[in-house]
Amino acid sequence: MAWKVLGVGSPLVDLLLNVDDAFLKEHVSGAKGGMEMVEPELIASLVARSGKTPEKAPGGSAGNTIFALAKMGVECAMFGKTGNDEQGAFYRSSFKSNGGNDACFVVTGDAPTGCCLSLVTPDAERTMRSALGASLLLNADEVRKLDFSPFDLVYIEGYMLFSPVFDTLVRCAKDAGCRIGFDLASFEVVGIFKEKLLNEVLPRYVDILFANEEEGAALLGEMTPDEMAGKLGALCEVAVVKSGVRGSIAVRGNEKAVIPAFVVEKPVDTTAAGDLYAAGFIRGLAAGASLSKCGAVGSRISSEVVKVFGSVLGKEAWDKVFEEIKGL
Repeated sequence: MAWKVLGVGSPLVDLLLNVDDAFLKEHVSGAKGGMEMVEPELIASLVARSGKTPEKAPGGSAGNTIFALAKMGVECAMFGKTGNDEQGAFYRSSFKSNGGNDACFVVTGDAPTGCCLSLVTPDAERTMRSALGASLLLNADEVRKLDFSPFDLVYIEGYMLFSPVFDTLVRCAKDAGCRIGFDLASFEVVGIFKEKLLNEVLPRYVDILFANEEEGAALLGEMTPDEMAGKLGALCEVAVVKSGVRGSIAVRGNEKAVIPAFVVEKPVDTTAAGDLYAAGFIRGLAAGASLSKCGAVGSRISSEVVKVFGSVLGKEAWDKVFEEIKGL
């Protein structure tokens, strides 16, 4: 592949639980479908109250994207901090076995590996509660010591805005000549960092931007996806607005693509759908494909992940994705 990609984010082990709406109403504060940072004790308490054993998978927003890119043949590494524990070893070995380069992980004994509890309701909506653990201990010196120069694209999850290393990270990536890909993460994140995003991050650093309608509305106010894509495209080289089953819109200068979704009638879990869409889209960009083809690859892989519980695809699903990217 023409690009080498570095993912930057919190390496989290996903804990996946099926719950009903009554469980959310009784035990979980905040909006359904959102994400909040919590202490590990709250996650343990929610798991205990559910009376179920959660499924485990490597996760994190950027992690989901980079795992999928590596699976699709893109040369990838990931920069983030794990604990020196069983969960951290599971995460790093999973990445390596998936085709990724694990040399950029940082390991610490000072905190456990982070985790994310994904509470999935029967409508396939997921409500997330994350304990970032060791990932919070990434420091600016570790960012400055990292050699960004081998990478064409540095893909950063929006949750990194909470990290004190964010400003150092984007400056170092740009100074090394890298493009920056960025996902807005969640409407809560956008609400907290709206001014920083509009006035600094997007116009100064971001080249490729991914947003869903809720995130776009939190940033720009209520408007149509087409209007959002136009406004975001004025800030970044490439901007993508995702609208779930209604597809997505991508803009790059004067080029615009309206991309249909591969509709799944009975989705199981929307966890990682946006992350894997980004992976498919970037896979297309790395091959020099049109925006329409990039979006088709993104739509295909995201349609496959909503059919399963969690973010890990089986062989049959990957075969469909590989068919979509054939010839790129």
